[in-house]
Amino acid sequence: MSVPVLKLKRGEDRRLRAGHLWIFSNEVDTAATPLTQFEPGAAVAVHSDRDQFMGFAYVNPRTLIAARIVGRDPAYQLDVSLIVHRLRVALALRERLYREPFYRLVFGESDGLPGLVLDRYGDVVVAQSGTAGIDRLRVDIESAVEKVLHAKVVWKNDSGARELEGLENFTTAPAEVTVREQGIEYVAPLADGQKTGWFYDQTANRERLRRYLPPGARVLDVCSYAGAWAISALKGGAASATCVDSSASALDYVGRNARANGVDVTTIKDDAFDALKALQEQGKRFDVVILDPPAFAKRRKDVPQAQAAYRKLNQLALPLIDRDGLLVSCSCSYHMGTDDLLNAIQGAARHGARFVQVLELGGQSPDHPVHPAIPETRYLKSFFCRVTRE
Repeated sequence: MSVPVLKLKRGEDRRLRAGHLWIFSNEVDTAATPLTQFEPGAAVAVHSDRDQFMGFAYVNPRTLIAARIVGRDPAYQLDVSLIVHRLRVALALRERLYREPFYRLVFGESDGLPGLVLDRYGDVVVAQSGTAGIDRLRVDIESAVEKVLHAKVVWKNDSGARELEGLENFTTAPAEVTVREQGIEYVAPLADGQKTGWFYDQTANRERLRRYLPPGARVLDVCSYAGAWAISALKGGAASATCVDSSASALDYVGRNARANGVDVTTIKDDAFDALKALQEQGKRFDVVILDPPAFAKRRKDVPQAQAAYRKLNQLALPLIDRDGLLVSCSCSYHMGTDDLLNAIQGAARHGARFVQVLELGGQSPDHPVHPAIPETRYLKSFFCRVTRE
């Protein structure tokens, strides 16, 4: 099958040769290959200005990222056989990492399938498409997952990226999903839940937390969602846990998961900032405080406001930590850099006369591998900090 050509301007192939997968609209030679001639999601063969083959991609003339490379071998176009190959390579990594089939199976560009997320929950795979190209491939993706995993695909297409691509949201996902992590079984909201139901990117950090738990620890889990941090800590030896979330539904799942695992969790439905202030006023103290908020900086222009918000959140949390306690401070904002978050933590410590020692920096779990040519694939920061009084 012949594939139409998308031609680049002179010199615009350098980033692709370095390994990047994105082609921006201003890099396309629109005189030779007008973007308007392509349907959103259509397959193209990308050529340099000298007509050298750069790879197969899919295109969207409506977006800033006009095309995304899916393969660089001219013998393999974007079809179900290529998707099967990508899935098998991705699965080989996850099966080395995890004993049970609960993980992120495909992490977009990092697994050679830009715009696609697949999270595995046993024999159910939750898929999320963020691009017109992946939308066009839904049937092929379902076929490939069935062939490789013998699993059922459900779609949860409600991300903000779809609006940028000119796509409508839709879901075929059930109301909830069951997940196992560190031998603990949880139920999480799916159809009305966040992302693809579970935050697999924090799995390694939740396991890492157990290393630092003091015996009988009192734990505060802020922005708790379904309670994974708190319940994992309790199963790892903590004595008590309190979960804070603004969602009553999320806290209902905390209660269900706690009861199912034979532990008790106190829940507080409130805005994170207001809850921390109230806990201070009540004189509450904890040995471990976990801050795992949603992204405060979804765009570059949000960074100054986000820096202030992260500092404020940490500033409110630090006085709640008893002598020689632990702060786990996270950010899933790509635009909020590692140094930005560390500066927010240190600024908060100076304000509250606390001394912070960074013990470890955790990133996203290894089922979210980083593409070395695409910085956007590295987004999660989790600082594990010892906190003492000056």
